[in-house]
Amino acid sequence: MTFPARIAIVGGGTAGWLAALMLQDAAKRAGAVTAITLIESSKFGTIGVGEGTTAVFRMMLRHLGLDEFEFLRAAEASFKLGIRHRDWRRLGHHYDGPIDDPHLVAGLGTQPLLDAYQISKGRSVGETHLFQHLINAAKSPYAQKPGGGYIATGPFHHAFHFDQALAGKYLKSNTKNVTLIDDQVSGVDTGPQGITALHLESGPQIEADFFVDCSGFRRVLMRALGAKWLSFSHMLALNRAMPFWLEYAPGEKILPVTTAWAQGAGWMWQIPTATRYGCGYVYSDAHITADQAKVEIETALGRPIEVRSDIKIDPGRQDRTWIGNCVSVGLASSFLEPLEATSIHGTVVQLMLLTGYLSKINDTSRAQYNADAARQVEDYRDFVRMHYVSERRDTAFWRDVTANHPDVVKDRLAKWARKLPEPSDFAPFPQGLPHVEQQLYTPVLDGLGLLRRPAAALLLGDAPKPARVARGLIQEYRAAAAQAMDHRAFMNSLQMEPTP
Repeated sequence: MTFPARIAIVGGGTAGWLAALMLQDAAKRAGAVTAITLIESSKFGTIGVGEGTTAVFRMMLRHLGLDEFEFLRAAEASFKLGIRHRDWRRLGHHYDGPIDDPHLVAGLGTQPLLDAYQISKGRSVGETHLFQHLINAAKSPYAQKPGGGYIATGPFHHAFHFDQALAGKYLKSNTKNVTLIDDQVSGVDTGPQGITALHLESGPQIEADFFVDCSGFRRVLMRALGAKWLSFSHMLALNRAMPFWLEYAPGEKILPVTTAWAQGAGWMWQIPTATRYGCGYVYSDAHITADQAKVEIETALGRPIEVRSDIKIDPGRQDRTWIGNCVSVGLASSFLEPLEATSIHGTVVQLMLLTGYLSKINDTSRAQYNADAARQVEDYRDFVRMHYVSERRDTAFWRDVTANHPDVVKDRLAKWARKLPEPSDFAPFPQGLPHVEQQLYTPVLDGLGLLRRPAAALLLGDAPKPARVARGLIQEYRAAAAQAMDHRAFMNSLQMEPTP
């Protein structure tokens, strides 16, 4: 089969317009002529407040030829250089997970020898990360040129925080030659090959060769095809989300991080956009009521909040992401609590995977895609669950969640008590796409106090070079951070500066 000539996408927002952009780009690169129709109802608004990405989103913008600074302005975005975890190990303790990987520039081979050196000396692995020094000083990843414009402080890809509604509008504005229908799907006709037609509330019928379900939690197309939801509630206990906004205080320093602040029955996210914090409490309703959750957050923050919603969530995935001539993407495909920005990352990677198969659709390619998509979300599920290996026992939630860790967590803890996480512990992800590996696990394990100095020393051996490289990088990155622009000052200046 050749690249689909007609593609219908149900649902807009970030996932839908990313799908339109990336599928259109894939068709162009394949030399195919493809007509894309996107069905998005203006009746559905965006509930969430604030979204964080991984560095793969910036890579995608570059691949599509979209200007990063233009995106920052349009989406009221800020920089994300890592995640700050407050009170996860114990009350009063925090650790950061910077998203740059200094091993890429260290010249020490494939083993994580910089991490080994830091751990063997009882120091945080973050010290050898440029982004950690920028986080410490509340700096952006850019310095200002003397004559105007910006220059990057290092070679690493950063990520973003933004308003989801504005990001969707930006992606939509950069999608050309897509037919937009403002309507809702009222019915789905199916046959042996999948979907044959969509019925819209206003009456028209939409036919296509390939369909993409980006309808979020409604999962309109996948429900019609009989997909089953595989719940992860046996591993991830949080089942409600309470989003709200917080305004910045005058002159407040804005850290370039997502803050994940552990609470009595879950955790609170704080995402700094260019104008305010997007926040929310992800909690277990088996341990606390909605009213109690609101009081707990207001007590922690020392100010009242205006709750925008209280959303029931069920972490999990579809048993099949691709059925017949229809694939689900984003929240229609899977959902995890938003602890490691897996949602948009997963959407981008799913679409990258998908474009590799659309010129050769058959039972084999569908089965392989389904296996890859399942592995993606389950690997991230296991990574998220590792964050709950805590010393905390101060509430019923923390006593329950730490009482019985899943076997996959126990097995990895046992392995990494003897040795540090290494690349060989993780199978490469298909097509060489970004995935959760030791560069993500190590800062979390280190921050939770789960890595051992003897294990680090064993990997390090008696080689002197890692120590020299570590000291050199720390000195270099401190100097770079001193030259970088203040994060909030950068966001303010970007609204006035032309694109460099």
